[in-house]
Amino acid sequence: MGHPFYSWRRRYIMYHGTTLTAAYHIKNHGFQRSSGGMLGPGVYVSRSFQKARVYPKILPFNERRAVLKLRVRVGKVKKIDRQGHPLQKTWHENGYDTAWVPPNCGMVPSGFEEDCVWDPSRIEVLSIIPL
Repeated sequence: MGHPFYSWRRRYIMYHGTTLTAAYHIKNHGFQRSSGGMLGPGVYVSRSFQKARVYPKILPFNERRAVLKLRVRVGKVKKIDRQGHPLQKTWHENGYDTAWVPPNCGMVPSGFEEDCVWDPSRIEVLSIIPL
């Protein structure tokens, strides 16, 4: 039933790094699911502020980074701990709400954990932290 690290009904504080302009847009209009990524479509978040604070990797001219502090209802979580995992991009079709890459498993170069949440309505923006 998922990973013991996550309780299935719980909400977790997580972070999403973006530009300050995008952060205000997300706060006002909500997240949009990405079209792809390491774990396929979804909203990419992390429990690590340190991971979130370096995104976007390339900062547009005249923009500042910001981190959104979030409350996330993770639902049913699938651990994806290696490249080529059979459910790496199809976890949602197999009944999971969130995919979780554990820290230091070799999938994320920084070694920080990462999550991909399928349904943006599971994510509540608590605050914007300008950097």
